[in-house]
Amino acid sequence: MNKPQITIKDIARALSVSPSTVSRALKDNPDISQETRDLIHAYAREHNYKPNVLAVNLRASRSNTIGVIIPQLVHHFFSCVLSGIERSAAEAGYNIIVAQSNESYEQEVKIVHSFFAARVCGVIASLAKDTAQYDHYQELLHNNIPIVFYDRICTGLKTERVVVDDYAGSFAAVEYMIQTGCKRILFYGAAPHLEITKNRRNGYLDAMKKYKIPVDDSMILLCDTRERAIALTPDLLEGVNRPDGFFAINDETASGILYACKLVGLKVPDEVSICGFTDGAIAQSTDPKLTTVEQHGEEVGRSAFSILINKLEGKEKSPNRIVRTNLVVRGTTK
Repeated sequence: MNKPQITIKDIARALSVSPSTVSRALKDNPDISQETRDLIHAYAREHNYKPNVLAVNLRASRSNTIGVIIPQLVHHFFSCVLSGIERSAAEAGYNIIVAQSNESYEQEVKIVHSFFAARVCGVIASLAKDTAQYDHYQELLHNNIPIVFYDRICTGLKTERVVVDDYAGSFAAVEYMIQTGCKRILFYGAAPHLEITKNRRNGYLDAMKKYKIPVDDSMILLCDTRERAIALTPDLLEGVNRPDGFFAINDETASGILYACKLVGLKVPDEVSICGFTDGAIAQSTDPKLTTVEQHGEEVGRSAFSILINKLEGKEKSPNRIVRTNLVVRGTTK
């Protein structure tokens, strides 16, 4: 059987010196006497000592590996963001480690700790839905590991960020629905503490205000999944003061609304208009196809990578980036 590889600590123990003395002697540091250096080199050769390459790399000033946190890989927008990061990283000669939080704060904390242990040189991240504390990210910053947030950003930390113009996209979508005849539009949003929810809700509210359409609390609901939309929407459609339009925070939710309309026998878009936000595969696979706001995920990913690399390589600081959206009109609106 092969003998186990000896370490610096093994050499130090055998020669009754400190590990730091062994380390410096192996590097021929002149602070260590020639006699001691010769002794340590001889012992290392005799016992076939080889330096731990991984440990050496971890002790280097920084690696060329970037940690990327994706809330959900199955979400079209996030997969597009990742594609943009991957392509940019390959072109620039950087490696990436990708981890999925699955919308869990606890999982997100574990990922950040694993990135720190792996000595990543920087992190690109989007917050999980239930993340409301940021100590794990602050720990990275305290250790000089820069972070660029994208989409779901952290306003409580001083970091660079790339966001979609959620407000303008929402305003344009709701304005179009109003201009095509909708008079009572409901907004289905995500967790209220998320910046994307705030911005998309504000776009919705300002469009309604512009056209002097009153909004009450019953018109803004927490609903950001297809399953929740299917469960929630039928009662609203069969109740008094039926909505004639829905603006959903993502395409998955919009597809659930469309399914619910079919369940209760309402025609889309003749009786109910629906607009989503993302423009992924779902938007083009429903019947009719979804009107939605296109987010340009790959551009978000490329921009986030560019900002981080400029910071890592000491180039001129890149400004925070806002990626413009555009309304894609299809069959769920008039």
